[in-house]
Amino acid sequence: MSDPTDPDDRLAALEARLAAKRAPQKVKDHAEEHYSQAQLAWRMVIELVAGLAIGFGIGYGLDYLLGTQPFMMVLFIFFGLAAGVLTMVRSAKEVQTKQEAAQAARDEGDESGD
Repeated sequence: MSDPTDPDDRLAALEARLAAKRAPQKVKDHAEEHYSQAQLAWRMVIELVAGLAIGFGIGYGLDYLLGTQPFMMVLFIFFGLAAGVLTMVRSAKEVQTKQEAAQAARDEGDESGD
């Protein structure tokens, strides 16, 4: 048998204990985080442009039908802008809620690990 004070055995035992205590951590790549932020930005831009386009389409169609050139188009462009901004704000709140939940989970994990 080996001596329990043997440095190699002690080092191996220490590494085994550390590995057992250490929780597997998912390492998030910086590029992955960058792409998720870019996807969020594109999502918000598309929501804003879609609101404007839908407002323009409805306004132009009503102007064509009612003969009120460009009154309805201008009015519905502003409605579309407001709808796009509201949708962007909802998306931002959704992302913020997810980030707060993830932070709370990380904080809880840190507290339970101590």
